[in-house]
Amino acid sequence: MDLFDHGVKTRGEGVPLADRMRPERLSEVIGQQHVLGKGQLLRTAIEAGRVPSIVLWGPPGSGKTTLARVIAAETDTRFAALSAVLSGVAELRAEVKTASDQRRLYGKRTILFIDEIHRYSKAQQDALLPHVEDGTVVLIGATTENPSFAVNAALLSRARVIELKALSEADLLRVLERALSDKKRGLGELEVGASDEALRAIAASVQGDARRALDVLDAAARFVAGTTPAGEPRLISLDAAQQALAGKTLVHDKTGEGHYNVVSAFIKSMRGNDPDAALYWMMRMLEAGEDPLFVLRRMVIFASEDIGNADPHALMLAMSTDQAFQRLGMPEGLHALSQCCLYLACAPKSNASYVAWQAAQRDVKERGALEVPLKLRNAATSAMKDWGYGKGYRYPHDEGGHARGETYLPDALGHRRYYEPKDSGIEARIKERLAKLRGEREDKS
Repeated sequence: MDLFDHGVKTRGEGVPLADRMRPERLSEVIGQQHVLGKGQLLRTAIEAGRVPSIVLWGPPGSGKTTLARVIAAETDTRFAALSAVLSGVAELRAEVKTASDQRRLYGKRTILFIDEIHRYSKAQQDALLPHVEDGTVVLIGATTENPSFAVNAALLSRARVIELKALSEADLLRVLERALSDKKRGLGELEVGASDEALRAIAASVQGDARRALDVLDAAARFVAGTTPAGEPRLISLDAAQQALAGKTLVHDKTGEGHYNVVSAFIKSMRGNDPDAALYWMMRMLEAGEDPLFVLRRMVIFASEDIGNADPHALMLAMSTDQAFQRLGMPEGLHALSQCCLYLACAPKSNASYVAWQAAQRDVKERGALEVPLKLRNAATSAMKDWGYGKGYRYPHDEGGHARGETYLPDALGHRRYYEPKDSGIEARIKERLAKLRGEREDKS
């Protein structure tokens, strides 16, 4: 930071509160004790002044950029920052050259911080490799996406992944209280206080995002300062905090890991027969802007995969819900979506049909096109009859609906069983009947 930047930050001219309150030393950092607590690996490395290349993985507002800057300050290392969204290979090469010059001329190490590193292409990530390997730069990448999917394996093998957590409500309360009282960088000069209820409401509503919490606090404090009559105490009430929180957005990346985590919770809640949790996760997706047709598609799949013949009505309801939603749209379509979600969560469960087709598919792939037994072949011509097609086939309707002792699989598969009904719902009755039929078939074959 140069003198001009420092002056702007100190005066707070046009600088967001979250940036003004950004910790500058390790002692100011709140939270993340699982990696920064005494004796933890990262803290030990910082105190020793030898931090390896790392990838900081965590949700928005968990302190990834702050921690990178703190590491540079604590280890007396030059800090250079790039945004993967705004920079390309040319900017990357320029920073690497500067880092090389600093190292060669002054013996100064450089921390190269790359925000949203998951947005770099494979070529851009590969361009970093030799400079990380030879120590020209110490890489600190920041990402909200799971590094296992978002960062090249080659680069990931040369960096340690540090997972940051969303700040707890207790941590956020400390952040908010410090900002209210800090007269140099925070809101202290406004002489605005806040009720405990207001601060707790903010901390509980920002999903662990310190940046969002400070933005809300700043808006509420300036609203109170501007509307409180002279001479009266300035206090952020619960109502003022709720007004500042109005319009908050839910964290739900429709293409990233967060998306798949919420979808997974939704499916597992239905599978686990918890209608309340299933409804919650469904509403989480829909309120965050998820396409209702995606949710419907997942419920149709679930009705067949996880309920199946335990309750055949589940698939019919899911398909009817899809049709109803196409006619109703939002918000009226929520009635049908909720009804279907609750029914699927409460229905008896069986994955027997799913297991069955997977097993049959495996045999087809592994054993190839086994011959159709002659008795099951279609004797469409007299020549085919002469060849034995259809010979020996027993017509079940002539034998009371079931040809006892008859077999229908290729000879090489014998009495292979794919479908094993569960003791659940209607499938329990199917299981009982099928056991009888199979027993008669196998006894007489």
